[in-house]
Amino acid sequence: MRSRLHRAPFQARLLFVIALASGLSAAVVDRAHAASWTLQVRDGSGQPLPDTVVAVEVKGQSPRAAAGTSAQMSQRDRQFQPQLLVVQTGTLVSFPNFDTVRHHVYSFSPIKRFELKLYAGTPAEPVLFDQPGVAQLGCNIHDRMTAGIIVVDTPLFAITDAQGQVKLDLPAGDHRVRLWRAALGNAAPLSQPLKVSAGAPGLLKLEMRD
Repeated sequence: MRSRLHRAPFQARLLFVIALASGLSAAVVDRAHAASWTLQVRDGSGQPLPDTVVAVEVKGQSPRAAAGTSAQMSQRDRQFQPQLLVVQTGTLVSFPNFDTVRHHVYSFSPIKRFELKLYAGTPAEPVLFDQPGVAQLGCNIHDRMTAGIIVVDTPLFAITDAQGQVKLDLPAGDHRVRLWRAALGNAAPLSQPLKVSAGAPGLLKLEMRD
């Protein structure tokens, strides 16, 4: 079986600007003393970048999800739903088929290679995503069906909205932020140190060249 996944062209130059704004949240995590931050991702021309994966790794935080953590990637109307899923390392992902036709789901990505051969309903066993990185999915029957699962070593993640924004509860300290967009294809998320001050706004720029 050959892979039919479409790989988006690599951008020659991409500039991410993450603007962190907000003060301490009224609701903080007791032990982590976290604050609610708004992170905005923009390109080099200042335009917001929706559908960008943002993940923040905090020192001392377990990279793996708690045992039994699960997520779902469905198939409806001959499409994956959602087409972009973010999970923490160690998450079990199920692939229920709600269509009246059978699907053949596969991934040839290095972090997780698997096949769910022609099936209807829900496979008995979910797939364990136990390595961080990018898994591109396809259906060997329906070429237009593609999706991505981004696996991150942190429970602090989100996908930016139409304004290029996410909200995350972050404690003060020196952390690491990772970013991924479809233009990166199978490449690992971009990585950059992130310093969060107690209640103080900050600015982080991350530039990528080919």
